[in-house]
Amino acid sequence: MAGKSGPAGEIELIDSVDRSVSSVRTRQLDISFNELADMYESGELIIDPEYQRLFRWTPGAQSRLIETLILELPVPPIFLMETEENVYELIDGLQRISSYLNFRGLLRGGDSEDSPLTLEDCDIVTELNGHTYKSLPISLVRRLKRNFIRAEVLRKENNPRLRYYMFKRLNSGGSPLEPQEIRNCTIRLLDPAFNDVLRQLASDSDFEYCIGTVADGQLEKRYSEELILRFFAFNNKQEDYKHEVGDFLTEYMEAASAPEGVPATVFEAQRDTENFRKTFKVLRTAAATIEDEVGRRIFGSVDQRGKTRGQFAVYHFEGFTLGIQGILDQLDPEDAEQMRRLGVRIRDIKKNPLLRNHTGGGKNTAAAYRARISFFSTELAKTLD
Repeated sequence: MAGKSGPAGEIELIDSVDRSVSSVRTRQLDISFNELADMYESGELIIDPEYQRLFRWTPGAQSRLIETLILELPVPPIFLMETEENVYELIDGLQRISSYLNFRGLLRGGDSEDSPLTLEDCDIVTELNGHTYKSLPISLVRRLKRNFIRAEVLRKENNPRLRYYMFKRLNSGGSPLEPQEIRNCTIRLLDPAFNDVLRQLASDSDFEYCIGTVADGQLEKRYSEELILRFFAFNNKQEDYKHEVGDFLTEYMEAASAPEGVPATVFEAQRDTENFRKTFKVLRTAAATIEDEVGRRIFGSVDQRGKTRGQFAVYHFEGFTLGIQGILDQLDPEDAEQMRRLGVRIRDIKKNPLLRNHTGGGKNTAAAYRARISFFSTELAKTLD
């Protein structure tokens, strides 16, 4: 919605900007790397496991950072968030700080404690290559430890939503992370409860069975959690899906993580988790009745002959999980005959030549989504005929 025009509108806009500026509480600190290491070891500097898993710099990139510090060249600032317990959480600068800790052999949750970084690919002082922290001359160790980095600190007085949007902007440009990895990290600044639900449900055995064709590389990048998010978002707020799927999923996750409380129309934990578990229990049980033809490939794509392949297809995921919602209350995973009939329906849908009209490239528009779910809903409902 456009703002007011004219002088009154301009004054209102300026006042709004000024209020936002005045609400930001920050301060700058110059911290030595040795002090950062001490803070990390004592628990005063937190690198959340969700962030630490994303430490991806190559040994060469890490080594060049160490070389930069030894040469006392400038490095970009890091961003810290002050918590209610007066500790700092690292929210931007993961690669730099983790590289230093890795070289020192202090980084937890990896191999650095047993096998610290050995320098390689240093291109200014090539004589550094092959050295470890313990083999460096003591004068260079001291220089490394005493080097400072500028830290921008977001004070604990800041509104959680403001801190969230600041971090979102810091981590959205030029990043090699997958969208769900960024969502998982940033959403913690609002409220971690919904994100915790996604992580817990990702280990549901029926869900894991059904997404058996998802590649390991995708799973490592939290794709399973993105699929669960997709299920909740479309199941609860599909009317809000207008254009870009990624933006729709992010906006839903923000709404479901609002610190001031989440409306039941967006997400209700007990209702929605129970619905999720039953959906995948039913689909797994039915798919297992035709193990040789479908089974774990229930969301697999199909070739031109209608044969199910081992390549995961997100449109099949959407179609079956959301298309079954209209009859889910009438399905009983303990009813063997009903599950056999549902398994046959799943097989027939995947062999149906009309399926190709609703899956494949270019089928991610809102209109195509609604047509897809309508097709699957109609076909799955035949189970009860």
